[in-house]
Amino acid sequence: MMGSLLTKIFGSKNEREIKKIKPIVETINSLEPKVHSLSDDDLKAHTALFKERIARGESLDEILPEAFAVIREASLRTLHMRHFDVQLIGGIVLHRGKIAEMKTGEGKTLASTLPAYLNALTGKGVHVVTVNDYLAKRDTEWMGSIYKFLNISVGTILHGLSDYERKTAYYSDITYGTNNEFGFDYLRDNMKYDSESLVQPGLNYAIVDEVDSILIDEARTPLIISGPAEKSTDLYYMVNVIIPGLKQEKDYSIDEKARTVVLTEEGVAKAENLLKVTNIYDAKHIELLHHVNQALKAHTLFKLDVDYIVKDGEVIIVDEFTGRLMPGRRYSDGLHQALEAKENVKIENENQTLATITFQNYFRMYNKLAGMTGTADTEAAEFKKIYNLDVAVIPTNMQMIRKDNPDVIYKTKKEKFEAALDEIAELNKKGQPVLVGTVSIDVSESLSTKLKKRGIKHTVLNAKNHEKEAEIISMAGQKGAVTISTNMAGRGTDIVLGEGVTELGGLHVLGTERHESRRIDNQLRGRSGRQGDPGSSRFFLALEDDLLRIFGGERITGIMEKLGMQEGEPIEHSLISRAIENAQAKVEGHNFDIRKQLLEYDDVMNQQREVIYKQRREALNDKSLKPSIESMIREKVDEIAVSFADEKVSPEEWDIKGLSEAVYIQFNFRMNNISAETLEELDKEELAQMIYDEAMSIYNQKEALVGNENFRHLEQMVMLQTVDSMWKDHLLSMDHLKEGIGLRGYAQQNPLIVYKKEGFELFQDMISRVKDEIVSILFRIQISEPEKIEDINKPKEQNLIFSGGDESVVKKPVKRDDKKIGRNDPCFCGSGKKFKKCCGK
Repeated sequence: MMGSLLTKIFGSKNEREIKKIKPIVETINSLEPKVHSLSDDDLKAHTALFKERIARGESLDEILPEAFAVIREASLRTLHMRHFDVQLIGGIVLHRGKIAEMKTGEGKTLASTLPAYLNALTGKGVHVVTVNDYLAKRDTEWMGSIYKFLNISVGTILHGLSDYERKTAYYSDITYGTNNEFGFDYLRDNMKYDSESLVQPGLNYAIVDEVDSILIDEARTPLIISGPAEKSTDLYYMVNVIIPGLKQEKDYSIDEKARTVVLTEEGVAKAENLLKVTNIYDAKHIELLHHVNQALKAHTLFKLDVDYIVKDGEVIIVDEFTGRLMPGRRYSDGLHQALEAKENVKIENENQTLATITFQNYFRMYNKLAGMTGTADTEAAEFKKIYNLDVAVIPTNMQMIRKDNPDVIYKTKKEKFEAALDEIAELNKKGQPVLVGTVSIDVSESLSTKLKKRGIKHTVLNAKNHEKEAEIISMAGQKGAVTISTNMAGRGTDIVLGEGVTELGGLHVLGTERHESRRIDNQLRGRSGRQGDPGSSRFFLALEDDLLRIFGGERITGIMEKLGMQEGEPIEHSLISRAIENAQAKVEGHNFDIRKQLLEYDDVMNQQREVIYKQRREALNDKSLKPSIESMIREKVDEIAVSFADEKVSPEEWDIKGLSEAVYIQFNFRMNNISAETLEELDKEELAQMIYDEAMSIYNQKEALVGNENFRHLEQMVMLQTVDSMWKDHLLSMDHLKEGIGLRGYAQQNPLIVYKKEGFELFQDMISRVKDEIVSILFRIQISEPEKIEDINKPKEQNLIFSGGDESVVKKPVKRDDKKIGRNDPCFCGSGKKFKKCCGK
């Protein structure tokens, strides 16, 4: 109570922050007449002047008012769009490394040009991150005219670009692209074998559009690059046949909240009988058990036309948050293969992880991170905790007048859809446009069938016809339009009202089900009521809806019974609305726990990844790895000496045979020249020095045979390939460790602490094996023709598979070296100079 009183007196924290920004906005506005009077050339010249001032030590904050005034004027001259004051506020918030929550239609895309331009002046690069290729390309072309007018270069990272094209885009002042492309380029760069083929420079400043979608919704699963594993697909077919014979409750039980399914004792016995094995939990049948579990999951938890569709003989994933198809992407860990078996299409091979990172850890690597969306405030705590990002709610340019009606709840889905259809028909009769939101493809198609029976003309927007999205959305605000859409409904685009629609009440949004996340519901509502337009919204719900059935539980049913609900009769009550919000909050909390746990486990991997990638980058950039190799040789020699030269035992009792064998295994030569008399005169350190001197003599002879430059290249290739091979195996070991770590809880152990401890031990062991392998290969390698060293060590092309966003993977053949950047090619920075004379020096 005291808190609410103080808020009334002093305003909320958000209001106080906005109040502090307003004087800066006034300063920008005061500069407008002066900037407006400048010629085009004088306006363009400000970019070079700003860069000079930054070089002399002025901060971006000092330049901000003038820079914002300049880009506002440039926007007016190129796009005939003038930034509103609220967009200036949003731009300042973004520049300060925060999240700007701006309602739909408030012009987030234009607002982002302000901090993008200002931060591009440093020459360190700005990344503007979008949710799909279409928006990245659109925004590059649309906003690019402003940047180009001011002599700021702009590039786009799109799916399918070559390394050369990617590098050109990254070396632009401002680069647009999707979260997946930025993340995969980081991983790809850390798999390269040539420093000139690296495409992504340092991670300086990122503005993430639809930040809640990218940093919250898509953060539950990591980005993964994998390669095909050589495994037979026969087991998938064999296991798939037995699943339909298992009965729910009797043979298996489903936990819809946790989205898990487990066999009962009867189910285990039946599966063993059908598969003709005596004990499916026997260690030798562990792979078979895994296939049974994945097939059971595919048949019971994953639904056709909801979670995936089958098109052209392929199982294609449907994104649960956007409703879009994700062609080429695949569920990991054999789940996609199980779905392919279920739908009787060709089963592709399984994959093995080669590189992985979570979105959380990727975006936390930027020196400064900012984001914008229409719906972030409900997740403000998570943004602060995970990314240290504050959320600022930006006021609207014009007052929001959309009317959000209370939810209406029915007992059954049948009643709910009949009522929704009645409302659509009524509004359509008077000409008011209606956008109908559905949670899945099958619901959108079912509604479409019912509307056809009623003779109501309409269009359907779902993942099956997404190529018509722009056309459908552009017509959704016209008089009499009825549009049925999944969650994909034009995120990043505005529905413009047609002539006469304002008088009819604007666009009406009709939701046919509540989503697990309140943000997704708010996004649907946000399609209506843009920029002071009228509009309305209403959600139609049923007790049979998944959210209410699984998470609402007995509480909502109890309230309904107390209120005396009759068949066909809807209920509108604040108690019900609160209970629904509580159900959504439960799911949001559950999903946050999943993301938090993922991050806690990935933080362990992240520390290891940073070590490996740092060493890898040093190996790529160093002209000579010989000092590192000499250090490894010395380390291995010392280990051998410690093992066989025990100072507590006299030298004549040392295991000379074992010592010689260990030296041979590691360095490929034998210690045949050590006599008993020589040993008596040596201590452990002298013995180690003698082995080291002999090893270095042989090593230097190898180098002399092929020449210094060739041998340095050979060392680099051996080191990189060994690190990659061992790292790949280590990732698999860490995956196996994580899979079974939860069971440690039964032994009163904290699984995360055990994972950290055992993961560290695995990593230390891997580092040791990397050094062993590098030294062993270099001492054993035989080179007959020095000029062929590059050919011998050139990595083969690989079919890499890229995954991200809800355990999905996308297959793509990738060449290790798509096109090398020649030293005489034009430089990326736009200077016009040759690469070797500019950034390449």
